[in-house]
Amino acid sequence: MPTPDRTSVEAIVAAARDLLETDGPAGLTMAAVAARVGVRAPSLYKRVESREALLRSVAEATLSALAERLDGATSAREVLDGFRAFGHERPAAFQLVMTPGPGIPTVRREFGAAASAAALRVGEQLVGPERALDAARTLTAWAAGFVIMELNGGFQLGGDVHEAWDFGAGRIVASLTAPPAP
Repeated sequence: MPTPDRTSVEAIVAAARDLLETDGPAGLTMAAVAARVGVRAPSLYKRVESREALLRSVAEATLSALAERLDGATSAREVLDGFRAFGHERPAAFQLVMTPGPGIPTVRREFGAAASAAALRVGEQLVGPERALDAARTLTAWAAGFVIMELNGGFQLGGDVHEAWDFGAGRIVASLTAPPAP
């Protein structure tokens, strides 16, 4: 009789996500994940073929969670603020998907599309359907850059970072809604 399953892919991805947040990318090893879910490392490979596949699954789960977080946003400011809150709640996973770096596998397109849906929706509200993608990219790039600098301690010149966020978010949205220069 076969041995019953002791873990699931969902439990493995959740353990990997938690390890990523506590120990960083270097601490996300197959052995550490196996220990966290209570199996031996070779057993883990029955569910996840490699560390690369596990990282991809964590990144895709992160994008799914981000998409869910932003789904109800009805304004650009709600998208930006939701994006920032998510980055603060899950900083390592946020950086994994926003600045993947060498050796990080590419996520499947549908996960990126789902995470981008809210930004595209509000981008269309701001500038119309022809330039919605450009607006969504502008919103996402500004917010990701700001949040990553914030997470990495990049704002060292003093001042209130929350006020800077409010200022920048307001200016980005205003610039997108302003008529184009002649």
